[in-house]
Amino acid sequence: MEQKKSDDANVDKLRLPFVAIGFLFIGSLVLASFSYTAGVERNDGNNGEKKVSAVKFEQEMKKDDDTPPPPTPPQIDAPPPPQEEIIEKKNEEKEPVTVVAPPPPPIPKGPETKVEVKEEIIEFPDVEAQFPGGPAELQKYIASNINYPQTAIEMNEQGKVYLSFVVEPDGSITNIVVERGVSADIDREAKRVVRSMPKWSAGEAGGKKARTRCRLPINFTLN
Repeated sequence: MEQKKSDDANVDKLRLPFVAIGFLFIGSLVLASFSYTAGVERNDGNNGEKKVSAVKFEQEMKKDDDTPPPPTPPQIDAPPPPQEEIIEKKNEEKEPVTVVAPPPPPIPKGPETKVEVKEEIIEFPDVEAQFPGGPAELQKYIASNINYPQTAIEMNEQGKVYLSFVVEPDGSITNIVVERGVSADIDREAKRVVRSMPKWSAGEAGGKKARTRCRLPINFTLN
C-alpha cells in the first residue's frame, strides 16, 4: 500500500520558494533605495557645478563692470547776471511851489476899420438926380464924347442901349448896368461914356441927399 502524504508535508515544500521570493523582493527594494540616493547626490553634484559656474560668470561680469566710467565734461560756471545797483534815496519832501504865470501882454489894437453901410437905393426920390446943366447939357456931352466902335460900323450895328446907374449922395456914379443892349462893342462904349461923366447933383429923399437910381437911353445911329 502507498503511503499518503499529508497536507503539512506539501506546505513545507512550498515554504522555501516563497522565502526566496521574499528575499529577492526585499533585496530589490534595498537596491532601489540605494540607487535613488545616488541619483540624488549626482543631481546635487551637477547643480553645485552649475552654481559654481554661475558664480564665476557673475564675478567675471563684475570685473568687466569695474572699468572706470568715461570722464564727464568740465562744467563751465556762467558768470552771474549783473545786479543793478539800488540807490537808496533819502525821503526829501519839499513843499510844492506854486508858479503864478504872468498875464499875457495886451494885444495892440490896430487902426479901427470903419465898415461903411451903404444906404438903401431909392427908386423914386423926392428930387431927381440931375446932370450939371440939365438934360440938354447931358445930350451935348454924350454926342461930343461918344466914339462909335469901328467893328459896329463895319457890321452896320446900330440901336438904343438902355443903362441904369446909381448917383451917390456926393454926385459920383456907380453900379452901371446895361439893362438892354445892342452888341458887345456898343454896350461897352455906352458904359464908358456914362462912367466918364462929371459928378451929378444928388437926388433927395425926406429932405436929405440919398442914393438914387437913374436910367438913361443912348441911341447909336449911323448917318
